[in-house]
Amino acid sequence: MSYFIDRRLNARHKSAVNRQRFLDRYRTHIKRSVEEAVNRRSITDMERGEKISIPARDISEPVFQHGPGGERTIVSPGNREFVEGDRLRRPNGGGGGGAGEGSASDQGEGMDEFAFSLTREEFLEFVFDGLELPHLERKQLVDLEEVRPVRAGISRDGVPSRINIVRSMREAQARRIAMRAPIRRALREAIEALETEERKDPVLRNPSRVTELRAEIERLEKRLESVPFIDTYDLRYNHLVNQPQPSNKAVMFCIMDVSGSMTQSHKDIAKRFFLLLYLFLERNYEKVELVFVRHHTAAKEVDEEEFFYSRETGGTIVSSALTLVDEIITKRYPAAQWNLYVAQASDGDNWDDDSTTCRQLLVKSLMPRLQYYTYVEITPHAHQALWEEYESVQDDFPERFAMRQIVEAGDIYPVFRELFRRRAEA
Repeated sequence: MSYFIDRRLNARHKSAVNRQRFLDRYRTHIKRSVEEAVNRRSITDMERGEKISIPARDISEPVFQHGPGGERTIVSPGNREFVEGDRLRRPNGGGGGGAGEGSASDQGEGMDEFAFSLTREEFLEFVFDGLELPHLERKQLVDLEEVRPVRAGISRDGVPSRINIVRSMREAQARRIAMRAPIRRALREAIEALETEERKDPVLRNPSRVTELRAEIERLEKRLESVPFIDTYDLRYNHLVNQPQPSNKAVMFCIMDVSGSMTQSHKDIAKRFFLLLYLFLERNYEKVELVFVRHHTAAKEVDEEEFFYSRETGGTIVSSALTLVDEIITKRYPAAQWNLYVAQASDGDNWDDDSTTCRQLLVKSLMPRLQYYTYVEITPHAHQALWEEYESVQDDFPERFAMRQIVEAGDIYPVFRELFRRRAEA
């Protein structure tokens, strides 16, 4: 059996293999601590990692030790209390006198937990563990800007950094063999002719012929030495061409009700949900664009600052936002090239007649083009007409439409995991 050992150095002299093994071993405990951290802190702090503590009793392992055994009659140097022959009382409990795990200490110190830090990548890995994006698709290659250089054979022209040493040396060797072969053949014939001439009787030997052959041999030997070991003609280069690469592109539409019924507390909860969804999309797509649409009686596309912090008053017409999103998709984000996601946050207020219009817009126009539509209703009160109409949309598109209720900030993460839990494969 063959064993492959990775001896590549790790950054800061840490063992990445051992660290990954440790994370896998205590995955359940770390995941529980990460969920508590997410519920405890703001989602805006996702850009940093987290410090995790594991009780020492959970990481302790059995240790086998060899005791001294037999009778001990040795008194250690420096002893001022005992002399040879004294009998010592065994400590209570049958153990040693050292401080155990979790035991108290008169200095106020103890070892009751093991703490370590998760990096941002590791923290997000545990945050999104077990989640998936439904209907993630790789769209067709249209007007792609991403290209990647790929090998496309060998070329005679190129830059020194792309030289192919093996092919160049092979070409040089072939050239030397081809150029030296006729010279060696002529040299061999000249040497044989010289030997034949020198073996003749001195009376019959032709001195001028001998001189001529020796000059020819010297000339051919110089020609052999003049054949270069490698020539610019021999150089070969790796030929690279730019090849278009399929790119997962997604656009996330954030729709939020900013009417008078939506308080700043409601907006903060919605912001955390949107940020969590955006981080999730970033882990699945190479390119993610955000479109912010806010609405009261009229909808408007705005930037992030105005989306979360601008104040509005008045009633609520949700269909205005859905109509605007439909227009933006048609003009800028064709479904053949983009994965489309819509996240809507509202307190549930809407004109009763408009809720039916919202359902018709979703069923007939939006849902056939979307990968996923999530609706969160931020309210502790009973549901209204908008929720009831959305329930019928969910019945028509059970795999692409999801809706949940959020009462307080602590519900954001559990609701998010419920919306994007991994579906069982058919």
